Amino acid sequence: MTKYNPIIIIGAPRSGTNMLRDILCSIENISTWPCDEINYIWRHGNIRSKTDEFPKSFATQPIKTYIRKQFNKLADKENSSYIVEKTCANSLRVGFLDQIIPDAHYIYITRNGLDVIASANLRWTAKLDIPYLLKKVRYVPIFDLPYYGARYVWSRIYRAFSQEKRLAFWGPQLKEMKRLLEKHTLDEICAIQWKQCVEKSEDDFKSIPKERITRVSYEDFVYKPETELKKILEEIGIEFDKADLKELVSRVSKKSVGKWKQSLNNETLDRINPLIEDTMIKLGYRKENL
Repeated sequence: MTKYNPIIIIGAPRSGTNMLRDILCSIENISTWPCDEINYIWRHGNIRSKTDEFPKSFATQPIKTYIRKQFNKLADKENSSYIVEKTCANSLRVGFLDQIIPDAHYIYITRNGLDVIASANLRWTAKLDIPYLLKKVRYVPIFDLPYYGARYVWSRIYRAFSQEKRLAFWGPQLKEMKRLLEKHTLDEICAIQWKQCVEKSEDDFKSIPKERITRVSYEDFVYKPETELKKILEEIGIEFDKADLKELVSRVSKKSVGKWKQSLNNETLDRINPLIEDTMIKLGYRKENL
């Protein structure tokens, strides 16, 4: 078996997790799965759970063995020293992850909640992306296929008849998601999803040694990509050539910072700001910018 170091990127959806993964995996000897996320693998054995927020007790020995085996298989196939994993729903269950992969180094990325909400709103109403779906289907455990197939068809049917033209579900599934969807507007759901992902991650990280966690903000990264990437690589212990940093981050753009101002009107802000204000301030976003 190939000896490797697992790296897990944690962050709410639309927080820059894809950006980080793609940059890291463009470095030699660092690999990941050839699809966007592997939530199907993480949920195997707990498929019937209505929420992605798994307690530590869900990490039974058979599940630990199964998930670790998937990491081992990829490391052997790619012959890589580092395996990077990014599944946004994991922001709700870091404690569960740490029971399974206790040697992982975490990269925890946060972003202005307003920008996240504006972006997530678009994903909730997105059209079918067949190539994206097919890449993920390859990693669905075979016995779980009927369950996910039925859920996917239902979500698409729901979108066709929904007044908001939204999917039946998207992103990390929260506790009491059905009740939340009945009670709140779509932009409020996006706000609640972001808040819960951040708050749960922060809470779980309290019980994990600080030296195993690298923290980065989306805004810092896109404004100072070379500096922030250098920090990440050094904290993990990945060897790199300083001359390569500029090329590695050459496609990073800061154009999406503050983009929420183009899509969230005052009426929407009046509804979502009370939901996220305390979390935004905890993350260092100034109150006057809400």
